[in-house]
Amino acid sequence: MMRDMAQTGRHNPQDADAPVLPRLGGRRSSFRERVADALRAALIAGELRPGEVYSAPSLAARFGVSATPVREAMLDLAKEGLVDTVPNKGFRVTAVSDKQLDEYTQIRALIEVPTVVELARTADRVSLEALRPAAREIVAAAAAGDLIAYVEADTRFHLGLLALAGNAHLVEVVADLRGRSRLYGLTALLEAGRLLASAEEHLELLDALLERNEKAVHEVMTRHLGHVRSLWAARD
Repeated sequence: MMRDMAQTGRHNPQDADAPVLPRLGGRRSSFRERVADALRAALIAGELRPGEVYSAPSLAARFGVSATPVREAMLDLAKEGLVDTVPNKGFRVTAVSDKQLDEYTQIRALIEVPTVVELARTADRVSLEALRPAAREIVAAAAAGDLIAYVEADTRFHLGLLALAGNAHLVEVVADLRGRSRLYGLTALLEAGRLLASAEEHLELLDALLERNEKAVHEVMTRHLGHVRSLWAARD
């Protein structure tokens, strides 16, 4: 299920044709940061499993980039507590407890639901419509069964939406919570043929926002975060 981070071969800092990697949240970032974003997406999607040890060369080969930016990116993720360094072997993906997942869900609900409901009153239509391509990418990724692309587009959509509230610290907090999460149930949802329906909630939310329907926005956001917690709980 893992897709290449690079379609143009291994990364050379001097090469003008360096791979184009995702820029989560729409921010400008370095190649190292984009490698970290892609690895983070793989962690969130459950493509990299808790307890497993991964070496930088094996991950580099898997993603289609050189080992150096992967090793540097994994060190960044280690500082965030997403992986542990295993001397002479690589990096072990850390596990997340049910209690932690419940806490993440509670915090996200407290932040995201009222913030997005408020956007139904304050966000301009042009800014909201600008999020539609990301919402469509989520649906397309679900249809294609590309879980990492799903997570990348989902992150861009949600962080981009929250950014419309004009509070950069709020966006950083949610981005951190998302990075610490694991959507183990994405694969099960995909295999059950229900991932597409979940993906389409993003378009439903966007339409409710454009209609200035605060009640519908609250309902969709609450339902969506409930689905996310269900995904977290669906472990092998």
